[in-house]
Order: sequence, then structure tokens, then C-alpha cells
Amino acid sequence: MIQDWAKETLDKVYVKTLAELQRMSPSTVIPYMAENGRYIENMGDKDITWWTNGFWGGLLWQLHQYRSNKLLEETAIENEQLLDQAFLKYQGLHHDVGFMWLPTAVAHYRLDDDSQAYWRSRHAADLLAGRYNPNGKYLRSWNRDRAGWVIIDSMINIQLLYWASDVTKDPRYQQMADNHAHTVMQNHVRADGSVAHIVMFDPNTGEQLETLGGQGYGVGSSWSRGQAWAIYGFALAYTHTKKPEYLETAKGVAHYFLANIENTGYVPQVDFRGPASQGVDTSAGATAACGLLEIANQVSDFEKPLYQRAAEQMLVNISEKYGNLSQHTDGILTGATTAFHDENGQNVNLVYGDYYFVEGLLRLINHDMMIW
Repeated sequence: MIQDWAKETLDKVYVKTLAELQRMSPSTVIPYMAENGRYIENMGDKDITWWTNGFWGGLLWQLHQYRSNKLLEETAIENEQLLDQAFLKYQGLHHDVGFMWLPTAVAHYRLDDDSQAYWRSRHAADLLAGRYNPNGKYLRSWNRDRAGWVIIDSMINIQLLYWASDVTKDPRYQQMADNHAHTVMQNHVRADGSVAHIVMFDPNTGEQLETLGGQGYGVGSSWSRGQAWAIYGFALAYTHTKKPEYLETAKGVAHYFLANIENTGYVPQVDFRGPASQGVDTSAGATAACGLLEIANQVSDFEKPLYQRAAEQMLVNISEKYGNLSQHTDGILTGATTAFHDENGQNVNLVYGDYYFVEGLLRLINHDMMIW
């Protein structure tokens, strides 16, 4: 049974993660990518505002709530505390405060009702709310001269605003998140279910100016991890609001995704409209699997098998072809790709790919915690 496979795999990941922590010195390392089987670079030292710096803490929290362990808990809290330096630095922060504090402070607050975690989460939510453009009805993604840039990854980050609206009973957070989601629906998601990575707006009027290829192959292409962000992001927005347009959008993007992975062994290529000779992105597959499982939780029993079975198949195939469960090496999945044109980011291990793989396994046995 798939649940037996998931639990067996998860148990190996659990043991592997504890072995990784024993090798890490000091324990306050925030990994991003395992190189030659080792976490060498510490993003806490290199760039504390780096967008992936919350996923390691999130992976630890997920495993801790699966099977309580003091080392997992303490290291996750240390990760959260380190991110206080990002608040102080400030200038490197942008819309990815959701990726940074949902898996760390919000997860901690959900599990332990910790007051410091609560206020860290609130601080991050207010920083995100401060990026709202009322004329364009969107949250700007990046800094510098990019006031009108919105990327599809933002659909995961807006979950921080839904959380803030829920805990404060202040509807403004949800209003901003909903306005942003509708702008993305209308401008990023195409009629066939494919998704543009970047849309540029006039920040004064909200008018769409152009789309950009971003981390995909090019303008008009279909970057697979962008598809995954959309699937999961809109599915989560539906979970928080029960607005049917969000679920329908998630399903439409999911159908496009599924149509494109059938011929590649349920492991997505980097870009569904890129050259046939391109590589794969396991991080896109793991993220999409979590989104598909979220859809499966929200649809009727007649629809559920389509999304459930596809997610199961993706997680199994990714694990069999690209998984490394050895206790003697760091990182779980290879086969991840940072961006189509990033020569140094091909067939690598990435912490967010590992995080979503673990979350997917936990979802298969109904033991995940609600981080998003």
C-alpha cells in the first residue's frame, strides 16, 4: 500500500535528518543545497535574507510533530531565532517573507502557541502587507526598480496574510491576499492552464505591461515549478477562503501539469514548453504533489482519485529515481533545478525540494501539520 511505502520512506528520512544534524557544526547552520553529499554553505552567514531560509526549519518541525524529538525542536527554534537578523537587515526582504516565516515562526506558533513565534509571524505578515499596491491590487514581489513585478511564487507567500487575518480577525489581510490572487488569476494563468512566471504591471495604474520568462525557458513558456506554485497556492487559497474560483484555477493548472508529466515518467521537466533535451526538476514535482493532495482533500469523492493517484505516482517515481536516503550523506533529492538557464543549478539538491517531499510523505499518511 502507498501508506506503507510512505511511512517506510519517512522513517528513513527521519533517521537521515538526525544524522545530518549530528554532522552539522554548529547546529545553527541553515542549509540551501547539499554539495557532494554535504551541507557546506551556511545561508545564515552568506545571506540571512535568502528566500529559502525557512524551509530547513519547516522540515524539522514537520518531522518533530511526526515523532517528537528534542534535537529537531531545538534546532528548528534556533533557525527561527536566526531569522531575527533578517528583520534587522530588512533591505534584503521582499515577498518571500511567507516562505521564510510560515515554516518557522508560524509553524512554531501552531504547535506550541509560543508568543515570540506569534509576534515574529505578525511582523512578517505586516512586512508583506506593506508591499500591497492598491491601484494594481497586487503585492509587489521584488525590490529595487521592480515596483510592478509580480511572480507566480507569490501565491504561496500570500498564505501568511490568510493566517494573519485568521488570528487577528482583521479582514484587511485577507482582502489584500484575495485581491492579489485575483490579479494573478487574470494575468498569470493562461486559458490552457499554463502559467507565466513574471508579469510586469504599471505600478500607477495596475495595467499589465508585459510578461517575462523568468526562471523558465523564455517568454510564453511554462516553467514547471511555477506551475507547481500555482497549483498549491490556489488550492491553499481555497482552503482558507472556500472561494470556488480558487479551486477551479488550481484544478485547471493541475490538469495542464498532469498532461505534461505522463510522458516523462511523472517527473516534470524544467519547462513544459522547453527543448526536449532539457533536464528535470524534482522540486517542482514534490511541490506539485503537495498541491494535488490539497486539491484531493477539497473535491468530491468522484474527483479525488485523479489528483491523489497522480501525487502518489510523482512522489514514488521521484524517490526511486532521485532519492538518497543514506544516513551518511546530506540532502534527500537530487534532480532539482534552480532555473532553466542557471548552469550551476542543474540536477542539484535543494532544501525546498526536500521539504515538500517530506510534507508530501506526511500527507500520504495523514500526519502533516498545516504550515501554509
